[in-house]
Amino acid sequence: MLLPGHDGRLKPYRLTGASLTPRAPRRPFTRTAFAAAHVVSDPLAERDPWQGRPAVDWDATLKFRHYLWDQGLGLAEAMDTAQRGMGVDWPTARELIERTMREAKAHPLAPRVACGAGTDHIAPDDLRDADAIIAAYEHQMEVIEAAGGQVILMATRALPAIGAGPETYTRVYGRLLDQARDKVILHWLGDMFDPALAGYWGGADVNAASDAVLAIIAARAHKVDGIKISLLDQAHEEAFRKRLPAGVRLYTGDDFNYAPLIEGDGRYHSHALLGIFAAIAPAASQALEALAMGNSAEYHALLAPTVPLSREIFKAPTQFYKAGIAFLAWLNGAQDHFIMPGGFQSSREITHYAEVFRLADQARLLTRPDLAETRMRMLLGLHGIDGG
Repeated sequence: MLLPGHDGRLKPYRLTGASLTPRAPRRPFTRTAFAAAHVVSDPLAERDPWQGRPAVDWDATLKFRHYLWDQGLGLAEAMDTAQRGMGVDWPTARELIERTMREAKAHPLAPRVACGAGTDHIAPDDLRDADAIIAAYEHQMEVIEAAGGQVILMATRALPAIGAGPETYTRVYGRLLDQARDKVILHWLGDMFDPALAGYWGGADVNAASDAVLAIIAARAHKVDGIKISLLDQAHEEAFRKRLPAGVRLYTGDDFNYAPLIEGDGRYHSHALLGIFAAIAPAASQALEALAMGNSAEYHALLAPTVPLSREIFKAPTQFYKAGIAFLAWLNGAQDHFIMPGGFQSSREITHYAEVFRLADQARLLTRPDLAETRMRMLLGLHGIDGG
C-alpha cells in the first residue's frame, strides 16, 4: 500500500505480517506496571462534542481495560491519557472510576487500579487559594476511596495558576496525605504534557522543584506509595529515584526512555505508570515477564522496537499523544471507530498516523494485520489519498 511520509510523498509499504499474541504472563512481574488507558466515545450519542459532556461507549471502554488486565498489567484510571481536562470532565471521570472499580473487583487476576484525583470539577475562578484547592482534591479522593481505588494525586493547574510557592505545595500535599486512607501516588507531569503545569512544586528550576517534592515525601513517607514523574529526562529520573526514602517507588512516566529506566542499574530501578503501555501492551507484558525471568536480552528485544513508535506518538506537541493511543486501539479492533471525546482525533495529521501504522507493524503490535490495513486505507481515503 502507499503511505504518506513526513516529506509529503507517497511511498510503498508492505506489512511485515508478524505480530505478538496478547496473553497472560507466565510468572509474576518484578516491577509494578500501570497502563494509563483512554476513553472510547459513542459517536451515535455524541452531541456538541466541543462543548458538552462526552458520550462514552462504556462497553468498549471497559473491554479495553479487561484487555490490559488479562495481560497482567495494572491500570491508571481517569488520568491524562483519558483526556482529563482535555475533553473528559469530572462527572464522566467519576462514572469511569466507579464502573472500572466494579469490573476490577470481579476480575480473576485482581488487578491493581489507581485513579486520578484532581480539582477539575471546580471552575478555575473558584480555586484561588490553598483551602479551596484542598477541598476540591478532598472531594475527588473521597469518591475514589469509596469506589475502592488507590488515589493518584494528579498535578492540578490550580496551583501554578495562583503562583503557589513551595510552602503552599507543602501545606496542600501535607493535608491531603495526612487524611488519605491508604498510601497514595504523587504525580509530576511536565509542561510538555500540559503547558498549564509549568513551574509545578513552586518554581521553574527543576532542581529546586525536586528538592521541594522530596521534602514533602520525606515528611510523610509512610503515606506515599510512590511518585510518577513525566519529564522525559532520563538523567533527572535516575538521580531523583536515588534520593527517595526506602520503600517509596519511582513510577516512570517517561515515554521515551522507559526500557532502561524500568530495567535499572542493578541497584535502582523505576516502576511503570505509562500511557504508552496501553498502546504496546503485548510487548510490555511479555518484556516484563522476560525481565522477571532474568532474560535481559529478550526484554530489550521486545521493547526496543516500541521506542521509535512511542517517540512518534509522544512527539511535540506532546499533549496530543492520546490520539495515537486511540488510533492503535481502532486499528487492532478494540473499538469500531476512530472518534475521540472533543474530536481529539483531529489533533494529529495524516502523516503522523501513517508513521504510527508503520512503526506499530515493525514493533509487532498490529495484532490483526488485515483489519489494520483495511482501516488504514479507510483513513487515507478520508484524507483524499489513494493507498493503492
